Amino acid sequence: MATASPDGEPNVSYLSQVQYIDSEHVALTYQFFNRTRQNILANPVATLTLTDPRTAAQYRLSLKYLRTETAGPLFESMKAKLAGIASQTGMSGIFRLLGSDIYKVFDIQKVPGESLPLPPPERNLLTSLRVAGEKLTACSDLDSLLNETLACLETRFGISHTMVMMLDQAGEKLYTVASRGYQSSGVGSEIPLGHGVIGVAARECTPIRIGHMTSEYAYSRAIRESAEQSEWANALETEIPLPGLPESRSQLAVPITACRKMLGVLYVESPLDLRFSYDDEDALVTLAGHLGMAIQLLQGAAEASEDTVPVTSAPSMPAGTPLVIRHYAENNSIFLGEDYLIKGVAGSILWTLLRDYVEKQRTEFTNRELRLDPRIKLPDVSDNLEARLLLLSRRLDERNAQIRIEKAGRGRVRLKVECPIQLVG
Repeated sequence: MATASPDGEPNVSYLSQVQYIDSEHVALTYQFFNRTRQNILANPVATLTLTDPRTAAQYRLSLKYLRTETAGPLFESMKAKLAGIASQTGMSGIFRLLGSDIYKVFDIQKVPGESLPLPPPERNLLTSLRVAGEKLTACSDLDSLLNETLACLETRFGISHTMVMMLDQAGEKLYTVASRGYQSSGVGSEIPLGHGVIGVAARECTPIRIGHMTSEYAYSRAIRESAEQSEWANALETEIPLPGLPESRSQLAVPITACRKMLGVLYVESPLDLRFSYDDEDALVTLAGHLGMAIQLLQGAAEASEDTVPVTSAPSMPAGTPLVIRHYAENNSIFLGEDYLIKGVAGSILWTLLRDYVEKQRTEFTNRELRLDPRIKLPDVSDNLEARLLLLSRRLDERNAQIRIEKAGRGRVRLKVECPIQLVG
């Protein structure tokens, strides 16, 4: 970037990041109050040279400084990307975004010189989007909807590592309900709102795309794994590890919304640099919009068409050594024997089902009664109970527990207990 002082003295500097805004504007990182910053405030014109990382072609932009933003979606997106750059270069303690400088682009010229040909697109994203939309429309429940979404991302978009996280009704954290391509699914894992690429995308309701190596998640996982083997193991908060690639080099987090309401985040990553383009971002934003509306419609349909629970005889209680199930009321965490299973709202739901099974010999329940049950304390009637039940069902299946939760009809679930149980808590 080239600038000049009011008396005409030139200055050239390198930038960490240039963000495309629209056909007439770009945003540049403001990190230091240096000579470039002084020149721009006094003489708001600049020349910027950009290099295409795929072809090595260079372009020269003529710019005029308009304003600096220090909050909002654009700022948070650039801040997240800068954190990735900093982690890659070991400069996390030095690189800190002070603002996003907005510039108007007056002219673009290609710099003469040799360049590589632009590689052809691997797939037609519009066709992929159409096929995925048709498959999502055919889904009749949340389980098949999430499975189909992640399957389409792999087969139609060529993205192998994916996950869907839902926002809890309190708006404080996201929890994983589905993933694909990882050694461990991480269903039930959580991330606070505003933390990392996923949390910031949800908080600001804006897509965030990073095309280079980031190490925050890998580093935190490594620290936790080390702590688990040390004397500090008992001090760790009970949690399910968040799935993720050991070395994620490209990341894209896209908000899932419906009627301007934040529902969750669709997250994809790759071990390849620059895997996701602007076109990929546009396609996944559209796909996430389809997913959000489908989630909203399925939730409304489930509430409107719930079957009543049929009168059934008391279940036969299995014999054998009982499985001790512990419940801790402070965070509704559930342990099967000594093994942690789940906590929070999902833990509260399971504990309520198990109590009714033991005390009333009940095995079938409607979503409506669970939603209104004061023991569960759902944050709001609009909380996505179906997502909680799906999370709980998948978590029980993964642990090969002798307890299952399955669909029993429209808006109904069935609890299957295959061993004697003893409730403690």
